[in-house]
Amino acid sequence: MTGTDTRAVLAGLAPVAALVGSIVCLVIGTSFAKQLFPVIGAEGTSAYRVTLAAVLLLAVWRPWRRTLGRRDAGVVVLYGLVLGGMNLLFYLSLRTIPLGLAIAIEFVGPLLVAVASSRRAVDLVWVALAMLGLCLLLPLDRASSGLDPVGVACALGAALCWALYILVGQRAGHLPGGQAVALGMSVAALVILPFGIAQAGMALLSPSLVVAGLAVAILSSAIPYSLEMVALRGLPRQTFGILLSLEPVCSALAGFLILGERLTPLQGAAIACIMAASVGSTVGAYRAKRENLRQAG
Repeated sequence: MTGTDTRAVLAGLAPVAALVGSIVCLVIGTSFAKQLFPVIGAEGTSAYRVTLAAVLLLAVWRPWRRTLGRRDAGVVVLYGLVLGGMNLLFYLSLRTIPLGLAIAIEFVGPLLVAVASSRRAVDLVWVALAMLGLCLLLPLDRASSGLDPVGVACALGAALCWALYILVGQRAGHLPGGQAVALGMSVAALVILPFGIAQAGMALLSPSLVVAGLAVAILSSAIPYSLEMVALRGLPRQTFGILLSLEPVCSALAGFLILGERLTPLQGAAIACIMAASVGSTVGAYRAKRENLRQAG
């Protein structure tokens, strides 16, 4: 292999490595965040993650350099509200259900958005597969499934917010990416902070906890978002979607290695069903788009 070939291979692998790195950082950061729950609760931890990430993004992007019209400002506020709800509900779900299951349930949100925008009958198969995955987690009483109904409900709420996040994000797509994310994250911080203060109070000002919260913000938000931007620029949407579907498995592994969370075979099967639905939907959407382009050409 020549030097040129080697560089070409490395250039092709860089976006893949960026996305895998993003997933790894996210699950490690979230696993670390869960260890703060006994001290400041899920609300306080979520407030740390979003607020400190907002401060970092504001410092990097300085969104005040561009003015927003009233309509764009409304979209950004809505974007931030959904982002805040998604983060808070996800962390609340982690209080009582394993990390891998929480992320698998949350994946149902973007899957339904993808299917709802499609007119292909085969997508009903992916919906059915995702629903099967959820049904494997039922019934939701502790005695028969070991899962907390409130935790599952919070994860489903986070899934709904993720779906809305995608839809609102498309409306904000014409804005500079850094400006939209920095301002949206700032609005999300304003949403979550009252819950964090009510839960943790003055403990949020503890220097050691602030450092821990900064680590959570960097690992769970700053680094993953940055690496995802690199991956999105260099990967086809199909490849990006398939690789992103690895997140529930990586989360389950991180939950086992870092938090000591063990999944039952049935719960593992539920994750597999939801992942398969996500991959199938992504591949199907890519093939449909390619066929439409071929017919148009």
